[in-house]
Amino acid sequence: MNFSAYLRQRQELIRRALDGYFPPNQHVPQTLQRAIRYSLLDGGKRIRPILVLAAAEAVGGRAHAALPFACAIEMIHTYSLIHDDLPALDNDRLRRGQPTSHVVFGEAIAILAGDALLSEAFRVMSAPEHARTFGSKRVLAVIHMIAEAAGVAGMVGGQVADVEAAGREVDLPTVEYIHVRKTGALILAAVRTGAILGGARPAALRCLTRYGEYLGLAFQVVDDVLDAEGGAAGKEPGGDRRRGKPTYASVLGVPAAKQRARELSDQALDAIRNFGRRAQPLREIARLVVERVDER
Repeated sequence: MNFSAYLRQRQELIRRALDGYFPPNQHVPQTLQRAIRYSLLDGGKRIRPILVLAAAEAVGGRAHAALPFACAIEMIHTYSLIHDDLPALDNDRLRRGQPTSHVVFGEAIAILAGDALLSEAFRVMSAPEHARTFGSKRVLAVIHMIAEAAGVAGMVGGQVADVEAAGREVDLPTVEYIHVRKTGALILAAVRTGAILGGARPAALRCLTRYGEYLGLAFQVVDDVLDAEGGAAGKEPGGDRRRGKPTYASVLGVPAAKQRARELSDQALDAIRNFGRRAQPLREIARLVVERVDER
């Protein structure tokens, strides 16, 4: 398959859908609208929503039907980035090559834009028409799962553990605990969301769950390496080191962290080895993740 063309087509599909969720509205403060659109529509790889669509199709479902849930997960991811960039947390001034939200709009509006995106995500997922499409039980199960991935047992809990570990010497299990929750939980939820909405049978869901677990961890290991080697594209280099953050690169060293990322990618691929051609985008995404460090 032409994976580059696939990615571009899916990124544009998601961008248009996200744009439609936040049209001009005279009843919403204009500053809030601008702040939301600034962070949500400014690009990015859209890996999480694409995973929702690809997982749905891998089990024979329709990507278009899962699109609102894909957009909701991207809203949650964007809210987390806005808040992570705040001075109280990472104090980043660049994101995707642009000034971060709090630099442009101030801390108060950035916080509120993140709050709004999180709330809107659950409004989008709980729209009554989704219950008619998928059945209320399936929709409720997906919403519950995403809430867990975003909350104290997932992304927020991992972020707190990350904050508390800064400046301390930690071991590899601690780093993995942080990354599985801080980054991996939402990636896993994206894969499982697509699979569940696509009608995955239990055996297929188990395979895709393993795929999502390995992929989510690989994604963060690669980000650690990119930061250690000079910064991911569009971000200030060496931020993790300056903040004393525990990373795979700092605990294992860069060469071993790269090898760990390759192993995780291979495990993700192995988890879906019995899937057919419809799972090819998932395979390409697993390869794409590690290519980011192999090309350096």
